[in-house]
Amino acid sequence: MKWVGVDVGGTFTDAVVYDDDTQKYSYAKAPSSLTDPTMGVLDVLESLSINFENIGRFVHGVTIGTNAILQGKGAVVWMLTTRGFRDVLEIARTNRPVLYDIKSLKLQPLIPRTRTFEISERIRYDGSIEREIELEDVHRAVQNIDGDYDVALAICFLHSYANATHEIAAKQLCEKLRPDLFVCNSHEVLAQFREYERFSTTALNAILGPLMSQYFSHLKASLEEHGYRHDIYIMTSNGGVSTVERAKQLPIATVLSGPAGGVAAAVYLGKKYDLPNLITCDMGGTSTDVCLVEDLRIPVTNEQSIAGHANRTPQIGINAVGAGGGSIAWLDAGEILNVGPQSAGADPGPACYDRGGLEPTVTDANLILNRLHQENPLAGRISLSRELAMKAIQRLGERISSLDEFELAEGIIQIAVARMVSAIKQISMASGYDPRDFTLVAYGGAGPMHAVAIAEELEMQQILVPLSPGNLAAFGSLISDLKRDHVQTKNLQLSDVGWDSIETMFQKMEGKALSELRREGIADHSVVIHRSVGMRYVGQSWELNVDIDNNVDSLSAIGAAFANAHERRFGHRSKGATEIVNFRIAATAVGEKPDLPLWNRNGTLKDAQSETRQIFFNRAFVDVAIYQRQLLPHGSQANGPCIIEESGSTTVLPANWYFLVLEDGSLLLNSSRPNNT
Repeated sequence: MKWVGVDVGGTFTDAVVYDDDTQKYSYAKAPSSLTDPTMGVLDVLESLSINFENIGRFVHGVTIGTNAILQGKGAVVWMLTTRGFRDVLEIARTNRPVLYDIKSLKLQPLIPRTRTFEISERIRYDGSIEREIELEDVHRAVQNIDGDYDVALAICFLHSYANATHEIAAKQLCEKLRPDLFVCNSHEVLAQFREYERFSTTALNAILGPLMSQYFSHLKASLEEHGYRHDIYIMTSNGGVSTVERAKQLPIATVLSGPAGGVAAAVYLGKKYDLPNLITCDMGGTSTDVCLVEDLRIPVTNEQSIAGHANRTPQIGINAVGAGGGSIAWLDAGEILNVGPQSAGADPGPACYDRGGLEPTVTDANLILNRLHQENPLAGRISLSRELAMKAIQRLGERISSLDEFELAEGIIQIAVARMVSAIKQISMASGYDPRDFTLVAYGGAGPMHAVAIAEELEMQQILVPLSPGNLAAFGSLISDLKRDHVQTKNLQLSDVGWDSIETMFQKMEGKALSELRREGIADHSVVIHRSVGMRYVGQSWELNVDIDNNVDSLSAIGAAFANAHERRFGHRSKGATEIVNFRIAATAVGEKPDLPLWNRNGTLKDAQSETRQIFFNRAFVDVAIYQRQLLPHGSQANGPCIIEESGSTTVLPANWYFLVLEDGSLLLNSSRPNNT
């Protein structure tokens, strides 16, 4: 049997295949298709000469939902809401997007009020029914919905998290009247309080519904046509996987699908090498995604937004910045050099791809500095032209006379690094963490090339570069487990309840989660459940998520855990009364997964060195040893400056750094110099 993990990125589609019989991994990359992502999936798998009938497990990371929202694409969505609450999405949180710009405009609502119907019904915050739903209103509203293609309906009633009766009745009628519509209820998408956040998340889900359903159906048909006969699993934003049928109903849960796979793989390596505190840095062709992992716990948050719109589904706490290998260098009105967020993407790509791109990018800058070699095609397919890269940089340099083309290229890289450093500071220093206490995990095709520069800016001493870093997100998808998140709003002051009330609430949610997983063939004994609560001091507007582990088995322990979390986040704690507002569980179906094989390459460093090349470092060219990663012996180490090349990625080590080859072929980079080898 073969295990397959595929990740579709903005520039490349990556695949990792594990063969049970040989216990070996295969890696491949193929250019992504902007018009039909399925083409990239099939292309990368066919490049590995796979018999699709031998694939037993297929897991897929996608970026389609993210791109659709960012580009303003997706379905035309209509909404049913409680009478009097037509303008919830319009009012939003009344925050000003730019504080000091009196001309700044609010974002347009996801669903305009002209496509919002008010329904006579009312449920109170405690779940009691104040006014029964009038289904005649629903009937009239559905009759007024225009369009029969890429149209969706979001049903968002007040306090449906406490009592979903009215939403269920409305959905049943809508599906009967318009079976062609994609219909979703807010309590199914997000069963928690705060109308704007719940409505916004449900609207985003509806926007993606038809688009994602079409893609998943097309993908399934294409794989079956090639001989695949098993279930398709989709990487989700919470770091687990979901069945494709569930992903069709909750596509909003896939918006961080690709980056989540990389974080899951980084945690796997952290456990393997006893590195509990990690900062991941996934630099691809379009963007860089960073994430802070403490004590090997994947951070899951419910406070994210996308394109300025609230998305409160559970997702890994990833911070993304528009700095990738394809990020374009440009000058603003003040002739100041900038890099990104605009990207050349896969088409036309950087100038050096010779596909029509003319703007200089980070990849072009690395190429003319000889950190990339034009004789090593990217992903084994895309030939690089140093001449075209030089022309693109020189055209930009005509407006910056103080720098030659090499200094300008180095400046482009420094600015890209500064943007990534800023993104890491936001998830570390801004939240009370010192990045020097963490190991940087660098992956993505461009991550290892810039990792040392990032680490030096943050005074980090250690970097882990996985084997085939450009395919790590796909590997993370392959080894991830099925995971379900459940949330339920219930307001309880700790001073008014006993531990039994809290335990009863959790057991009820866990019973529901186990029942769902049983229907998918998952045995109870393989399920691991993690508990957490949303807590706050009485009178606060927003809550903090507090983990409830095995050591938290009393009200006083919950209170202490919250106080510690509050002090870490805000720098102080209070003796005031506390309350729980949300109960959460994450149910993970832990299964067997393949391990990375031992790296048994023998030989010497001399055998692995392919050449000596002049590389531009600190405004001068210096002679640097070039190593081929697949030939590096297990346990070998060497000082920088050096370059380590492999298919799909390049690791750059300046002076005062050295590398060590670990047991699975991963590279451990350290800033202190060892004895000469």
